Amino acid sequence: MTRIGYIGLGLMGAPMARNLMKAGYTLTVHNRSRAIVDELAAEGATPAASPREVAGQSDFVFTNLPDSPDVEQVVLGPGGVIEGAHAGMIYVDNSTIKPATARMVAAKLAGAGVMALDAPVSGSDIGAKAGTLSIMVGGPKEAFDKTLPLFQAMGKNIIWVGESGAGQITKAANQIVVAGTMVAMAEALVMAQKCGVGPARVVEAISKGAAQCWALDTKPAKIFTRNLAPGFKAYMQAKDLKIVIDTGRTYGVPLPQTAIAHQLFEAMLSMGNGELDNSAIVTVLEALAGVTVGAE
Repeated sequence: MTRIGYIGLGLMGAPMARNLMKAGYTLTVHNRSRAIVDELAAEGATPAASPREVAGQSDFVFTNLPDSPDVEQVVLGPGGVIEGAHAGMIYVDNSTIKPATARMVAAKLAGAGVMALDAPVSGSDIGAKAGTLSIMVGGPKEAFDKTLPLFQAMGKNIIWVGESGAGQITKAANQIVVAGTMVAMAEALVMAQKCGVGPARVVEAISKGAAQCWALDTKPAKIFTRNLAPGFKAYMQAKDLKIVIDTGRTYGVPLPQTAIAHQLFEAMLSMGNGELDNSAIVTVLEALAGVTVGAE
């Protein structure tokens, strides 16, 4: 029987863990906040007191954590995954972190006989719940092949993109496009509103042509009703964009449009809206333009 551990049961991690359970896998789970652990335990998972305990009971250990320091602490810190690791175990990180951190963690785990995959995901909580996430994977191809059946319980578009760190580079590219389209959509809606043309009609007119994108397909109706509850929180988008900017600086890649998007998301955080959906970047543009977007 394949034994799986999942650490980090937040907006994305909890539904991903549930989909592994629905696929028939045995899960051991750990999270900083206990309530979600208790929920999953009631659904059949085994609770663990530490990442070390999770690793000791698992053939595959997944993490889904906020940022690079969190991954370092959970995997390499006291009571961490590495202390419970055993030869042949595979570690999979679904977090979005710095490529350099992914490579460093993989190198440390290799010393314990553990193969590591950096496997960030895209598709928001909707895709996490539906099991339709895109999963971009870096690390040993052998580990990817062994983990593929587990990925297929959580996602639909699962691509091995290269060696360690390649998954995080790919996620950085993903976030360039995601942030850019969110900002572009917000500008379009605010311009329509300010110019006296109904934004809903504008969306209907442009969403089937060259401007068609996921953001236009899924977000305007929620913006019009001010349903800005997070599918992907804005403060996480800002964090991801900082990783993108840092990566561009490391590799000498100019990212002018992304730099502007990053500043807009930082402004959104300064407004106190970091817990809202990333599509709520429209609130920054609304404040600058002095309008509020509505359906008509």
